[in-house]
This record gives sequence, C-alpha cells and structure tokens, in this order.
Amino acid sequence: MFKISVFTVMIPDLTPEEAGQALRQHGYDGVEWRVTTPNFDKSKLPTFWANNFCTLAPTTDEAQRARRIADANGLETPGLGTYINVGEVAAVEQAMEFARICGARNVRVNPGRWPDPDGLSYADSYERARKFLGECEALGKRYGVRTIVEMHHGTIVCSAALSHRLVSHFDPDYIGVLHDAGNMVHEGFENYDMGLQLLGPYLAHVHIKNAAYERPDAGGVWKGRWSPLEDGVVDWNNLFSALRKANYNGWLGIEDFSGVRPTPEALPFNIQFLKDVIARVYEV
Repeated sequence: MFKISVFTVMIPDLTPEEAGQALRQHGYDGVEWRVTTPNFDKSKLPTFWANNFCTLAPTTDEAQRARRIADANGLETPGLGTYINVGEVAAVEQAMEFARICGARNVRVNPGRWPDPDGLSYADSYERARKFLGECEALGKRYGVRTIVEMHHGTIVCSAALSHRLVSHFDPDYIGVLHDAGNMVHEGFENYDMGLQLLGPYLAHVHIKNAAYERPDAGGVWKGRWSPLEDGVVDWNNLFSALRKANYNGWLGIEDFSGVRPTPEALPFNIQFLKDVIARVYEV
C-alpha cells in the first residue's frame, strides 16, 4: 500500500552508513537524504539543522555513496531534501544529477520565503517562483527528475491552495507538492480532504510529523512547537481517511523533530505508530 521512509534530517546523530543499517533493521522501505554542504563538527553534539552528521554534500562522489548505502540495505530513495532557494537554478541541476545517480525521483526546493527577505510583494514573489519552477521543469525533463515544493510555514506555499496555485501551471510529472500536516499546524491549515482533492495529481510525497501549541507562561499568543507523532494537533485518522479517499498510495516520509525519544527508540516507535494508524483507517 504505502512505502515508508525517513528524512535523514531527523537522525542527526547517525552517519549515512549507520542510517542505512538502522532503517533496514527497523523495516523501512526508503531513505530521503539530506543533501547540502555539510556543516557538522564531530566534537559537538548533533542537532537537526546546525550540526547534522547524516548529511551528504551535493557531489558526484556523495551521490554514488548514497546509491551504495541504499543498495546495500535494500532501500529506495524517494527524494532528496535540499536547501535550494528560489532562483538557484545551477544548484537544481546539480541536485538533479545527484538524484539521477542515486535513483531519487524527487528533488525538493524552496520557492520563496514569506515574508520575503528582500521585501517583495506576494505578487512579485509568486511570479519569481513561477519562473523558477519553469526552469526546474525544463531541467526535470532532461534528467527525469521531479521538482517538489513542500507545504511549509514561512513560505509562499504554506497551504494546499497556495501550493496548487503555484504548481498548476506545470506538468505534474515534473513539478509536484509535498504535503505536510505537521507544518500546517504552524501555518496554512486547511481541511485535509479538501486540500488533497485540490492537489490531485500534484500530490507527490507526504511527510509525517506532529506539532502542538504552547501557551506562554504569562498568557498571550500561543506558539507552535514540534511534538511526538502520537501527541499533537494532527488528526491522523482524518488525514489518512482523506489520503484513502484521494487514492494516494505513494511514499510517507517520517520527519519527527520532537526529540522526545533517542534515535534507537524513535525509529521503531514511529514506524509502528504509522503502521497502526494505517491498519486502523484501512482496516487491514
């Protein structure tokens, strides 16, 4: 039915080789590599974004390394989590070459932050992103790789509606959307069923994580924070009922940022939690 992967940003304490072995051990089907210029320091504690040991540089050698690790552990590579920003066309082509070598279908890019750091209006930011994705689509047709944008707070594609508005100009074989219900807790929430119906063929990948709201000690505006899969705002039964209705049977990529369990506990817990949700909703 579904295939389940892990985005390596959530396992910063493992090397890529250790990650491949751990994912195989716990029954995962794939690995979504974090691909960016590494900035880790082994003398310091690992963290998700600032000191992540499970990161591959965007080079040919590292792409071949990714392929060897995946093949050795019977894993597929549904996509690459890059930190490529709008307009960085050369970086997109480099990432697509990486994807071609390691066998990844998708390359994730950021079509624009919001508020725009350069002070652009939404209209101008949207047009810049549309031009950028047009260039990504052309490259994708050459490399056989799809560019995807993630529904993410702090970007111009925080919701299904805004994502669809941007990608609907393009061929869904080469431009798609990564649905992320955990990010939607922070910004961009819409009814899951409505959003998935709207995305239709552009739904390319689904991330699995959770978030909750936290009340400041003195009251006031509540803030979002990451939470474990089993304890947060995301209604998993609702989400998977909508995915079932949409006939989605693609990849589910776990991206747990809660930090409530060390990696050796988080990997088996999260995949079992997800399998239990699927069994409950699909009655399998």
